[in-house]
Formats: sequence, structure tokens, C-alpha cells
Amino acid sequence: MEKILPVMVLMDRYDTTRRIAVLGISANILLSILKLMAGYVSGSQAMLADGFNSAQDVFASLLTYVGNKIASKPEDREHPYGHGKAEYVFAMIISFTLLLVGFRVLGNSFYSIVNRQGFSFNRYLVFTAAGTIVLKSGLFFHARRAGRREDSLLIAANAMDHRNDVFVATATLTSILLGSRGLYWVDGAVGIGISGWIILTGLRIFAGAYNVLMDTNIDQKMLLELKSIIEAVPGVDHVDNITSKPIGVSFILMIKVSVKGTLTVEEGHGIAARIKQELKTCSICGRVDDVIVHVNPA
Repeated sequence: MEKILPVMVLMDRYDTTRRIAVLGISANILLSILKLMAGYVSGSQAMLADGFNSAQDVFASLLTYVGNKIASKPEDREHPYGHGKAEYVFAMIISFTLLLVGFRVLGNSFYSIVNRQGFSFNRYLVFTAAGTIVLKSGLFFHARRAGRREDSLLIAANAMDHRNDVFVATATLTSILLGSRGLYWVDGAVGIGISGWIILTGLRIFAGAYNVLMDTNIDQKMLLELKSIIEAVPGVDHVDNITSKPIGVSFILMIKVSVKGTLTVEEGHGIAARIKQELKTCSICGRVDDVIVHVNPA
């Protein structure tokens, strides 16, 4: 049962991620078509920027689906710790596409302001923006709950995309209403704001994926808590070193401790086994896949 339970939990997690990705793909395909059509017909830079943002979201959702499919594969000879890091590789790709789209929209929006470009107002623009706000709000709250429950960077990245789309659509709707009253520059200004938001989101997702892929160590507060747990194990003289290695959603702890030099090999091994048991079951440790303990003579 000890082995079956974690596998079942991970499979539920991957299944949740798959459903989130499919929902995102379906919604974004529909919205990107509607927005780009409305933007090209009216000449609204804000709506075009919103449309490109939704088109990028389709790509992000597809990457979420593919990344989750790879990450759900079990360990094999070439990947003894599984394929969990695929989740962060694909999150990194999503961040790059967000940055590319953001800078493209930024350039187009500046161009529209400099050249005093206006747009043709119609009710279709209003309905498209308002519909986006309603649909994306629902998707955001659904994905945010799932991301927090499953502790998934891919789902969190999707939720951030949906949240951004709510703000973007609100700004787009505002620019349409103000632009209809002759304030031509508002459309381009909103496009600049949208691009800035897209770029910021891309940087945040990049930072989260980078920390895992570069094997960033756990923070100082967690290190101190782990140290106190280890030093409470009978026979441990002191902790020499604690490092961690992320392997997707889980991580490996590598511990070096010092014990009395006169202990037998069997006694030292027993202390190491107790440390491993304590760390794999402690409430603050999160998803610990394995604990490697090296024993030194004090």
C-alpha cells in the first residue's frame, strides 16, 4: 500500500492537469478566433493584442497537455527518478512564447499611438470583450483551485494565463468604450499595458521553472527546520550538510551527519535509516521522493 498510494495520487494529479489543459485549449481557440476577427475588422490594437494573447494561450495549453503527458511517465533505466522535470521544461517554453508575444504587441501598440491610428467601433467588440471576462473568470478560479491542490507549476501557469486574460479583456473593453468617444490613444495605451502584463507573466513563469531546472536549494528557514528534526534523532552528534535536488514535483534530500566514531556499521546504518524515516514522514517536508544519508565519524 505504501507504494500504491503515491502512484495513485500522482495519476490523479496528471489527470487533473490534462483536464485543465483541454479546457484551456477549447476556450482559447474559440476566443482567439473571435478576437482576431473583431480586431482586424475594426482595427482595434487592444482587441488584436487580446487576440494574439489568446492565440498564445492555445499554444501554452497544448504545451501543458504535452508536458503533463511526458511528466506522467514512470521511471525507467534512462530516467531513474521519472520524467517529472518535463513539467518545468515545458513551463520554460511557455514563458519564452509569452515574452515573444508580449514584445510583439508592445511594438504594434507604440506604432499605433505614434501614427495616431483609430478604430471603427461596433457592438461586436463589446460583446467579445465582455464574454471573455465571464468565461476566463470561471476558468481562472477552477484552475487556481486545482493548481493549489495539486501543487503543479503547469496548472499554476495556466491559471495565471486565465487571470491575465480577465485583466486584459477588462482593459480592452475600457479602451473600446473610451475609443468610441474619440480618444484614439487609449486603444494603443491599453495595448502597451497588455503587453507589459504578458511580459511580466512570462518572467514569473521563467523564474519558477529556472529554480527547479537549475536545482536551486531549499530556503534557509526550511534548512533550519530539517536540521532540528535530524538532530533530534538519537545518536546524531550534529548535521554537517543538507542539500536538495528537485525532480519535478518531488525532491531528493541529501544529508551528511556526524555520529560517535566508535559506533559499529550496523549502529550507524540504523541512525541513517531513522533519519530517512523521519524526513519522509514529516509534515513540513512536502513531497520527498528519497533521502540519502551519509554518516561521518564525529
